[in-house]
Amino acid sequence: MKIHTVKFHPEKALLKKQDQLAWKIAALAAATKDEDLDADVVDMVKNRIIDNAAIAIAAVNEHAVTVARDKAMASEGIGRATIYGLPKSRLFGPREAAFVNAVAVRFRDQDDTYLAAEYSHPDDNISPILAVAQQLGIGGKDLIRGIAVAYEIHVALVGTGNGTGICLHKHKVDHMTHIAAASAAGLGAMLRLPVEQIYHTVNFAVHNAISSRQSRKGDIGAQKEFVPGFSAEISIDALNAAMHGLKGPNPVYEGEDSIIRRFLDAKNNPDAEYKVELAEPGDKLRNIMMTYPKEHAFEYQGQAIIDMALEMVAKLPKKSDGKTVDWAQIDGILLETSHHTDHVIGTGAHDPQKVDPDSPRGTLDHSIMFAIARSIQLARWDEDVYDIKAEEKEELRAAMLKIQTVQVAEWERRYHSTDPKEQSFGGKMIVTLKDGTKVSDEKACANAHPLGSTPWKRPQYIKKLESLTKHLLSEKARASFLASVDKLETLDAAKLCDMTPEVDSAKLEELKTIGVYNALRGCTAGACKTEKCA
Repeated sequence: MKIHTVKFHPEKALLKKQDQLAWKIAALAAATKDEDLDADVVDMVKNRIIDNAAIAIAAVNEHAVTVARDKAMASEGIGRATIYGLPKSRLFGPREAAFVNAVAVRFRDQDDTYLAAEYSHPDDNISPILAVAQQLGIGGKDLIRGIAVAYEIHVALVGTGNGTGICLHKHKVDHMTHIAAASAAGLGAMLRLPVEQIYHTVNFAVHNAISSRQSRKGDIGAQKEFVPGFSAEISIDALNAAMHGLKGPNPVYEGEDSIIRRFLDAKNNPDAEYKVELAEPGDKLRNIMMTYPKEHAFEYQGQAIIDMALEMVAKLPKKSDGKTVDWAQIDGILLETSHHTDHVIGTGAHDPQKVDPDSPRGTLDHSIMFAIARSIQLARWDEDVYDIKAEEKEELRAAMLKIQTVQVAEWERRYHSTDPKEQSFGGKMIVTLKDGTKVSDEKACANAHPLGSTPWKRPQYIKKLESLTKHLLSEKARASFLASVDKLETLDAAKLCDMTPEVDSAKLEELKTIGVYNALRGCTAGACKTEKCA
């Protein structure tokens, strides 16, 4: 592995192409061979494909996903890509299929995660790579290599320790930028493109994937869920342009008006530097093994906190039923934690929507007050926690207002630690009862984390699939999907349609509202409902 320095270079001292970060990313992607992937890496790629299917199928009937799927319908029959939930016989354009699949995967906020200098959900890369593989007739072994390279680059850009990583959120730039770069590299590796074409794919993708983090503030809407879909479209379009010999804007990271110079640290300090660690020829690509799954449908900083809250239920006073926690006996709850947990999803965000149970799911799954209160209220965390019954709401509202978060130096230090054994995304929770008694516990990492109490293997991913899709997938469909994933490296292109399981058609909801893409669907000359055809 080699750590590369990345910084702004004025045009009078313009970097040679081979010294640019985009070229180095492209060179790694182009040089990757199947033997650079260890067996456990290949197995983890399969686990994440299972994970994607679980959360995407669970979200097929969410309104944002049905809107995205409706958009894809306009491309039916013009490509060879498949969509989660639909029959394998229904084929779509790769760009459109990748968009809806990526939106479905992200919707529940239960996809895998990696946190360092930046935040990320590396499995956002799977949807565009799978769609292009289906479109261009690529087999399973090449698909695996493409996904592994995307994870490798994504983690490298987010940071691998030793002060590496390019932080976007500090400058309110959304992490979509790193997704697009990683997807571009993964696509190039899968297709075995020359370095030059992958380089321009990365340049196009990074430049066009810069957006603000307003999508994660206030009344959070569908943009947060659509981000990986937009990134998928951008990376596929970037790939197409580069394959035709078109050049992307460069140097996209280091140039006079580049992302680093105009959006990141160099906008105020032209001498600012970033470090990015990349594999060298002969190195094994193992960054995917640093990433972690989400057991709970909530932002990753809440995973350990939810585990801790659930474990604390047994220590808290109960109502007369002997099972349900009695909130009337709780005076307050203090969570000592990192800056991010406090400032982004805690009371340090000063966001009233985060303590309002009437807020949309996209806000609640970024509220640690909701996570703690709901975990204790229900004594469980599953797919139903966001379905709040009327009789639960006022108790939940009062409970959320009893919770405060505070930054503590030690948890902040551990959050940013470069030692994976010390790094923490948890905190310490102190419950003060009305009689003054204090009940406390702490947890550094989630149970499902590689260093947690129950790190996930294949059975846990399968259990998640079964749990989230039990009302949507038949046993036969689930078993067929898992069998195909098991032998993915031997599958030919025709069988990659198996990677998007089909939902029972009777359980797949259609969009009920009218928009741009479905307004004229089914229209025949002279028969339009809205306006007579000319």
